[in-house]
Parts: sequence; structure tokens; C-alpha cells
Amino acid sequence: MFVLAHLSDPHLGPLPRARMRELASKRMLGFVNWRRGRMHALAGPVLLGLLDDLALQRPDHVAVTGDLVNIGLPGEIIAARDWLEAFGPPHDISVVPGNHDAYVPGVLAKALAAWHPYVIGDGAAHPGAARFPYVRRRGPVALIGMSSARASAPFMATGHVDTATLPALHDELDRARRQGLFRVVMIHHPPSPNATLWHKRLVGSGRVRAVIREAGAELVIHGHTHLDSHVEIEGRDGPVPVIGVPSASNAPGGEKPAGRYNLFSIEGEPGAWRCQMTERGYAGPGAAIGIIRERRLY
Repeated sequence: MFVLAHLSDPHLGPLPRARMRELASKRMLGFVNWRRGRMHALAGPVLLGLLDDLALQRPDHVAVTGDLVNIGLPGEIIAARDWLEAFGPPHDISVVPGNHDAYVPGVLAKALAAWHPYVIGDGAAHPGAARFPYVRRRGPVALIGMSSARASAPFMATGHVDTATLPALHDELDRARRQGLFRVVMIHHPPSPNATLWHKRLVGSGRVRAVIREAGAELVIHGHTHLDSHVEIEGRDGPVPVIGVPSASNAPGGEKPAGRYNLFSIEGEPGAWRCQMTERGYAGPGAAIGIIRERRLY
């Protein structure tokens, strides 16, 4: 059995000291939002407790689907790199970026360069620019990382998938199918319809769904909404679960579900896959971390 852990949106804090010229952009809005609410709603001890619990579960691999940082300050990017290195080796952790990792123009390239070993596929040149989709094979699983991260206008948090990457996504999904692998697509923004508000949507999500409808996949995992969600989209051989997870740093007692991560226990073979999903996290204020819900996906 192969166990894949999924967490998202840690929004690592606290924010480093910023120079005024670094805030002379959309970052100023993000800085104000952080000071007004996010610094309280997204609590460091919540994430630390969750990671301690995750380590006890001993998953085979961990997928992190974006929003490691908040407003894309240089100090945040370096702190996120240090956090990843403390979390585990690149072989065991796969990362895709979120919209906060591309908060203003130029930030995404710096983030991907800093986190390079965690955002490249098997056999990719090192050093070299990260390219999407990337593919990593771990046991019976093909992890296929897509980027929906792009700098957006103030008050917007939309995602975009470069249409030039969609033929490669189709090819990688088809290749993994022919290799008999359980295909997991990692992306920050949910590709399912009506998944979030208009100003936070994945622009062109229908094109991503069209690829999955034609080439197939066994599982899509995402973050962005800070919600626990489970919907299905059409796949080549049947419905494909699309699973979202709350922010790993959400403090209990807020508007959104408290910090959580998902475990996917995968075994079987093509046509007879078995996948059990376990949600672990904080049930509420003062509660210890434990199992929130279990469900059978296949």
C-alpha cells in the first residue's frame, strides 16, 4: 500500500519586515489583510501540531498544493525554502505553486528557483527552470504537478493554466495510464465548475477538465479555497474525484475549517484500484488532532 499525504495553503508566517518600496503594489493590500485578520486566523502552532501528527502517520510521499507564502516578499520565499528543507527531502515532497506564490509580477520565478528541487519532475535538469507539468513516479503513483499560479490584479485571486502546457498534460496522463499507474494531478486552484467565487476562479478550467475527460486520471487534489471539498468530474474511464483540503494553518474556531491534511491509501491495479481517504486535523477549539472523516474513493 502506498500512502500519499496532501496538505495545502500553509501561508507561512510571520511576515518578515518589509521596505516601503516592496509594499508599493498589490502587496500593500495583502499586508493590511494580514495585519487585520490572517495573522490571527492562520496560526503557526496549528501548522506545527499538524506536521507533528503527519510525521507520526509515516506517509510515503507528501503533496503540497501551493500558497506557501502570503504576499511574496523575498524573505518569505527564503523562509519557505528553509521550511521545506526542514520538512523533508525533495524526493519525498512535491510542491506546486499557488496564487500567493505569484502575488506580484516576478515573484513566481523567484519562488520556483528557490524551491527548485521540490517543483521538478524525475530526471529534470538541475539547475534549470521548473517546467509544468512535471511528473514524479513514486511506487504505483504518478504525481503530475500543474501550475495555476499567475500574478493577478488587486482584489483578484484567479488562477490560470498556460494552454501551451495542456497537450503535455494529456500526454503525461496517457503515458502514465499505459504504464499502469495511479494518476494524481496536483494543482492549486480547483478545476471543477463553480468551485469558488468569480474573482478566485481558475480561468479556463473547462480546458483542464477536457483534458482529464479525454486522457483520464484517478485523482485531482487542490487547495486555494481553504475548504474540505469532494466533487467529481468526468474522466476517460469514469468519474474522477476532485479533493480540496483546508489550509494547514487555519486556527480552530474561525469561519473556515481548522487545519487539516488528507491521507490517501492507494493499492490495487488499473481497473481495480482501491483508495481510502482519511482526513486528519483539528475538530474544533481545544480539540486534539485526530480523524475527522474517512471515505472510500475507489
